[in-house]
Order: sequence, then structure tokens, then C-alpha cells
Amino acid sequence: MLNVVLVEPEIPNNTGNIGRLCVGTGCRLHLIHPFGFEITDKNLKRSGLDYWVHLDWCQYQNVAEWKAQIPDLSRVFLMSSHAEKSYLETEFQDGDWLVFGKESVGLSQEVLSQFENHLTIPMSDKIRSYNIANSVAFVVGEAKRQISLKR
Repeated sequence: MLNVVLVEPEIPNNTGNIGRLCVGTGCRLHLIHPFGFEITDKNLKRSGLDYWVHLDWCQYQNVAEWKAQIPDLSRVFLMSSHAEKSYLETEFQDGDWLVFGKESVGLSQEVLSQFENHLTIPMSDKIRSYNIANSVAFVVGEAKRQISLKR
């Protein structure tokens, strides 16, 4: 099972869509506070539709609480538009942690500095970033593809 981590998500619709993706792909969703919404937010539930009840998810009060329960920090991959290595150049494994920052600014330097594996999603120079739900879908799709080839 892959682990999708959202650090300080701000937009309930994005989190709802990512939750729905996690249900469909068999991933566990980890949410790190603070959130820009309440878990009961109607937009979150609308985006996640009736799938939210099937979602395997956890929440943490901060990055330190989340990090303390990771068995192998070398399998944590942080997505950043400033990284040099593409997620397409990475060999993913079952159980990996795919980490995404908040929609407005991405991952903080403080969070980035705690881990070695920083990855980027290649994109045209005409945009600054992809929508976070699309970014998660790109990376989860590639990781699931790789894992299925190894079986």
C-alpha cells in the first residue's frame, strides 16, 4: 500500500478528490494539521462523494508526530517544484510515502530539510505548478504502475 501525505492541506475539494483517488487505488491518506477546512466540510464530502467512508486515513497534529511513526525514512519522497530529480526517474516500492505540500506554497523549507528524497513533476515553463489532486494522481499512477510490474 502506498501512503499519500498532505501537509497542511488548504482546499477541501482537493483533499476530497485525493481521498477518492486513494480509495480507488488502495492508498492510505495521511493528513497533517493545520487544515484550511474542517473534515466535516461539505465541500470535502462533495468532492469525495460517498467514497469517504471507505477511505483508509490518519491525521496528525504536526510533521513530527507523523514522522515519528515512519519505519524507513529513506522511502519518503517529497514533491517540490524546486527539486531537480523527476518522479519519473525514481524506483517506487510498495509502502512508500508520497508527500505533497499545501496548495498555496508547497512544502516549507523546514519540512524539505528533514528528508533527502525531493522529486519534481516535469511541466511546461508556462505554468508554476499543477493542481495538487492532479499531482497526486501523476505520482500515484506511476508508482502503482512500477509496483505492478514487479509482481
